[in-house]
Amino acid sequence: MPRDSKVKMLGVAFVLCLVCSILVSAAAVGLKARQERNKETEKRRNILQIARMYDPSKTVDEQFSRVRSRMVDLEKGQFVDSAAAVKELHAIPAGEDSAGIRSRPRFMEVYLVEEQGRFMQVILPVYGKGLWSTMYGFIALGPDLSTVTGFGFYQHGETPGLGGEIDNPNWLAKWPGKLVYDQSGKLRIEVIKGTVDTAGPDVRHKIDGISGATLTARGVSNLLAYWLGENGYKNFLQTMRKTGGVQP
Repeated sequence: MPRDSKVKMLGVAFVLCLVCSILVSAAAVGLKARQERNKETEKRRNILQIARMYDPSKTVDEQFSRVRSRMVDLEKGQFVDSAAAVKELHAIPAGEDSAGIRSRPRFMEVYLVEEQGRFMQVILPVYGKGLWSTMYGFIALGPDLSTVTGFGFYQHGETPGLGGEIDNPNWLAKWPGKLVYDQSGKLRIEVIKGTVDTAGPDVRHKIDGISGATLTARGVSNLLAYWLGENGYKNFLQTMRKTGGVQP
């Protein structure tokens, strides 16, 4: 065919597209396992960092051997076998949806840290709406299941320099030692507007706000209010207290 033949040009373009599609598909299939491993490794690193256990001189797998993942039935507040934890979403009534997520799974994967049979920490996934995005993170609680040992987000789309300050190490350093519940079991943890009064009676329950990011900070408070409340992990945490933390 002549070089300027339309049929020839279309044929070359078709063959080129076909070859490129095959190469891209093969690469996607061939790299899928590696991508999944990298994704799992990054997830484990985030958990270790938020639980303040991460040591960059050691491998993530080596450090994560101290962490045990378990599935929790949020309705019953109990551990369940992974095989029984089918994907099941529950719609959240608007008046109860402080996190702005509309629905939540019935079963959630949580992470237990134990040393020589002693329960040390539980790391709980949390997520909810900020100003511009859904914020995904973890909160780690100590043996009393109320004292925060670590908190942070691993994914969000908040504005850099404003809402993005939820990633600021100086702000995150204010969380360890705060109490989620008071002595009566009432949920009290809250990010306030402004600075916490260090002489006030609620100093252990409140965290400084973020200047210029009031709505993002409010989103943090709201998502914690949901996930640590009656419709989230509260029943599960109460069950753990009765059993001393560690369950079979």
